[in-house]
Amino acid sequence: MTSILFCYSNTGGGHKSAMKAIVAALEEVWIEKTNSDAPNIVLEDIIENSNKMNDFFVIFYNFLLRYKQDWVKYYYNFIEWSKPNSSEFGFIMCSSYIKKVLRASKPDIVVSVHPMVNHYVARCLKELGMTNTKLLVVVTDPNGKFWTGWACQDADLTIAPNDLAKKRLMNLGLPENKIKVIGMPVEPVYTRPASKSRQAWRTEVGLQPTCLTVCLTGGSAGGGKILDIYRSLKKSTKKIQIVVLCGKNKKLVEQMQVERKSSPHPTAVLLYADSMSDVMNASDLLITKCGGLTTFEAIARRIPMAIDMITEPMPQEEDTARMLIETGLAQPVEKPDDIIAIVEKMELNLNANYKPIPKDHNLDRTNAVFEIADEIIASR
Repeated sequence: MTSILFCYSNTGGGHKSAMKAIVAALEEVWIEKTNSDAPNIVLEDIIENSNKMNDFFVIFYNFLLRYKQDWVKYYYNFIEWSKPNSSEFGFIMCSSYIKKVLRASKPDIVVSVHPMVNHYVARCLKELGMTNTKLLVVVTDPNGKFWTGWACQDADLTIAPNDLAKKRLMNLGLPENKIKVIGMPVEPVYTRPASKSRQAWRTEVGLQPTCLTVCLTGGSAGGGKILDIYRSLKKSTKKIQIVVLCGKNKKLVEQMQVERKSSPHPTAVLLYADSMSDVMNASDLLITKCGGLTTFEAIARRIPMAIDMITEPMPQEEDTARMLIETGLAQPVEKPDDIIAIVEKMELNLNANYKPIPKDHNLDRTNAVFEIADEIIASR
């Protein structure tokens, strides 16, 4: 039986979403394409679990996402300067745990979906003599300005989402023959009919079944200027209703529960939704920060976007925002009241499945996750 180890981190929600998407695709096609038993899949949050210091950095990063997103650029610059992913001290701190995981899981393939994992795993594989284990890196930042840690010379293959990412990897010294451009790993449910109708989902959360619906989310951390944008939405004269997803930000839930009482627009305030795919299907506009996975899930679901750019976007997301705006898939919200004009022009997103997607930078490759699964299968 083939053993596959997935290495990820809970820094934001995108890396875990990418991992879940690839696992879902593998589980769907493995038996048919390999004519063998389903693989043994091990999921390892390898950064947080390796030592307390890394755990602190993850907690600190998520704190910044939630409350101080404009400070993330300093965190980014510090990481790019210090390069902890390839430092000797960092390796000493992480290596014993990584080797323990590798010995226990005995993987034939390691798939990394996080830039801080790759170099340590590659070195541990060498030191353990696991020369037959393949290391695949799946880049989840779809632009040309991402963490240098994504470029790992010792990876057997690095899967890039588009031409911009490939160029960045090559500029960081990765040889072209070790890069394959495929697309972003979006979970298959986003390209398929939703599990609930628009009307049923809206009714379930206490909203009207046929009213124009705006979804406002700050990602898993519940960050960004959600509260400011919501207050501006109150000024809209358009007949709308609103879904607010607060993620792990319980303070935001409390604030939103107060704010909704003075809003003319019916509002459902949620921590999470059981299916983000169903939320997008039930919405006519998604207001979000420019997370790579969330925005590409929205593209696959063909929902128009408004990008929260009130706070300066994080360095690794800035070019993604620009790309989506330039291709007409999103509109910028540079000050809270910008959302009013966007909403006033909003229409029911009834024929979403038939809307064409621009081909620029692989934006239209919404089923790329199955090609990624094929590459993992081929690497056995």
